[in-house]
Order: sequence, then structure tokens, then C-alpha cells
Amino acid sequence: MLNTFQAVISTYHMKIKFPTPVGVGEVQGDPLQSKKCYVEVVRKGQKRSGDDAPDQVPPGKKGKMTEERNSEEAKTPAKVQPAGELLNIEIIPGNLNKTTRIGSHLGEEAKKEITLCLQRNADIFAWTPQDLEGIDPQVITHHLNIDPSYKPIKQKKRHFGPEKDKIIQAEVNKLMVAGHIEEIQLPEWLSNVVLVPKPRGKWRMCIDFRDLNKAWPQ
Repeated sequence: MLNTFQAVISTYHMKIKFPTPVGVGEVQGDPLQSKKCYVEVVRKGQKRSGDDAPDQVPPGKKGKMTEERNSEEAKTPAKVQPAGELLNIEIIPGNLNKTTRIGSHLGEEAKKEITLCLQRNADIFAWTPQDLEGIDPQVITHHLNIDPSYKPIKQKKRHFGPEKDKIIQAEVNKLMVAGHIEEIQLPEWLSNVVLVPKPRGKWRMCIDFRDLNKAWPQ
């Protein structure tokens, strides 16, 4: 059908263009509707925990709950989950600490081929921060194009409490041991860390670069 109309599709711009007797025709997609469709497809068939049963919804509340749910789904895309059960395989045979997972529904021949491929390329996996050796500076280096008219900002130290302080210190120690960061005494820019909750009760340490981003033209 697309060839019949000589149509050209751009998924990035969500547009379809095609020639017509009076010029170029154009079909523009709706980003919000597209996101709603994506969320609906991903969540289809999955029962949402904590939802009220239809017969338990108070009168007059059903419409409001539906509107709130649709608004929430449009703002927060669903997390894609595996289609079936997963099977642990050893990337390095005999080492239970270096594993990955593949679909258990695959055929035996496919499982064997994928496992052998992963094991042959075991050297490309990074199991610890120390395994991330980085890129030779002669190949490429990273440089922030900071606007010189901006005055450097040193954020005030934030207090997280004893429990989160231990988590932050452990993450900093990992990066120090791996050589990814080093201590400096007279920083021009100083940004606080931010702990972001991960699944299963864990935390991810990030950096609050909002002030720095303002001085870095995109």
C-alpha cells in the first residue's frame, strides 16, 4: 500500500508524506495518542494491583478514576517486561557470579547457539566498575562546552541521613577504586548527589547537574 502511494515515512517526526496531483500530501501523527496506544498494548491483559473492582467503585467516582488513570498512563510509559520465563546461563562456565538470562521458550538449538555466542564473547561484558576501562584519549575525549559568561555554582551540601550516607559512600568508593573519579580540593563547580529508587528496594546514585546544564548550551 505504501509503495502504491509512493509514501515516505518518518517515525521520528511521526509523519507520512506522499505525492498528489496538487502537491505533497502529509499525514501528521499525534504523539500523545501514540503514547496512549503504546501503554495500552503493553499493559493489555495485565491486572493492575490495587485497583477497585467494578462493583466496589463508589457512584460518581468511576468516571474520575478513569480520567486520572488515563492521565497517569499518558505521562508514565509502562515498563516493558519479558514475554515469558527467563533462563540463567553461565557466560563463563563454572562461574555462578557471571551469568545472564535468555528466554526459556526458545528451542534447544537456539538456546545452544545463543549461549555459545555469549560465551565466545565473554570478554566484552563488564562485571565490575574496574572492567570499564574507558576509551583511549587519543581516540576521543569528552569536553563540556560551558558558556564562559556563566558563573560557576557550588551547591550547598545536602544531608541524607545515616542510611543513605552509607549507600552514597559505598558508591563513591566503587568509582574511586575503579579510577572513574578522583578527589579535587578546589572545585569550580560543585553538585550534590541524588539517590533515585530502583526496583527491589535498591538505590541508584546520580548527580544533580541542573545548574551545570543551564551553562551548557545544547
